[in-house]
Amino acid sequence: MSAAGYADHLDTQAFFWRIERRDGVTLGFTSHDRDLRLGGVALRSAPGIHPAALRLTTDIAGDDAQMDGALTHDAISADDLAAGRFDGAAVDVGTIDWQSGAARVLFSGSIGETEAGAEGFSAQLRSLKAALEFDPVPRTSPGCRARFCGPGCNLSPARFTVEAVVTAIDPAADAIAVAGITPADFVFGELRWLDGAGVGFRHAIIARDDNLLILDASLPAGVVEGTRVQLREGCDRTIATCAARFANALNFRGEPFLPGNDLVARYPSQA
Repeated sequence: MSAAGYADHLDTQAFFWRIERRDGVTLGFTSHDRDLRLGGVALRSAPGIHPAALRLTTDIAGDDAQMDGALTHDAISADDLAAGRFDGAAVDVGTIDWQSGAARVLFSGSIGETEAGAEGFSAQLRSLKAALEFDPVPRTSPGCRARFCGPGCNLSPARFTVEAVVTAIDPAADAIAVAGITPADFVFGELRWLDGAGVGFRHAIIARDDNLLILDASLPAGVVEGTRVQLREGCDRTIATCAARFANALNFRGEPFLPGNDLVARYPSQA
């Protein structure tokens, strides 16, 4: 790393990492030999964590970054990495002057692929430039393109969100039963664990089997019956459901009656 911009104070610089997980937990680490603070976040001394690669460019291509570390710090465990608690977490990497507290962010992005081994972990970091790969131009589709209760849909999420208690668990099927709901209303919806071993984890609800809700990923280890969850109803993105169930056809973001490519590819026939 170049010393440009640091004058003669490079000897007082330490690396820092600030990680904000999707479950709301914010963690801070520093390569210094004692804990520091930055913006109200405690940077815990973690000399086993270091940037393995950091390449910043001025073009629109994504910056390259990677962080490696030892699984010796109690805030980063192999179980948490395997469970996906750090997947997609927002991360800032920079340097901090351990005397004055002045900090400089060198990289901002999110955590991508993580790998954990017997001696440590490795995490690929995606820069904010990755957003430039998103195509903002909408494409025609028979189904609604808006996220349910999100921008464009314009329904209030509070109307379709409930808190309930898990009454049964089927780990083999990645399924749970929840008291006091109509399971069919929550297919294609979302679930968030409010307490217990899985607190903060989110799942998409992909199907149902009688009174069981089937989730898109394995249940967090240690969840038990009686755990509180928050459920958001789901929508199959069809115009029929939008109109009949939600009375929201005015905000439907799709073209259900537009002829498809099969019409274009038809052969002419003699009348």
